[in-house]
Amino acid sequence: MRPALPAPALALALAVLVGATAATGQTAPPLTGAEFEAYATGKTLTYAQNGSVWGTERYLPDRRVLWSFAGQSCQSGIWYEDKGNICFSYADDPAPQCWRFYRDAAGLMAEFTGDGPPSPLSKVRPAATPLHCTGPETGA
Repeated sequence: MRPALPAPALALALAVLVGATAATGQTAPPLTGAEFEAYATGKTLTYAQNGSVWGTERYLPDRRVLWSFAGQSCQSGIWYEDKGNICFSYADDPAPQCWRFYRDAAGLMAEFTGDGPPSPLSKVRPAATPLHCTGPETGA
């Protein structure tokens, strides 16, 4: 689901990750599945990097989700805890997308834990507007 980064961008992303971790003083362990569920259920959250929103997800009961990359149609899916990660599987792409979520003063930070080096931290905040889904899969 995530596009691969070219080598210079990857180096910059790693530098941002190290800087963001140091700047936030991130020493707390990642959220457990129960902690993530308590925080996210019933909310619509945006994911952003460098002030730019790249996706929005609505967290429904029973660990169901509705996800949309900015400007694209929604995908239904589920999330589950696996080895300390929060993993997502969607109807259109069942391969798991796993993350670690950390609490910060303003909400959450998320780190993609898929193949390759860690991703830059993404800010995860309550959405300013509701998730708008188009097409036949408009969600519940």
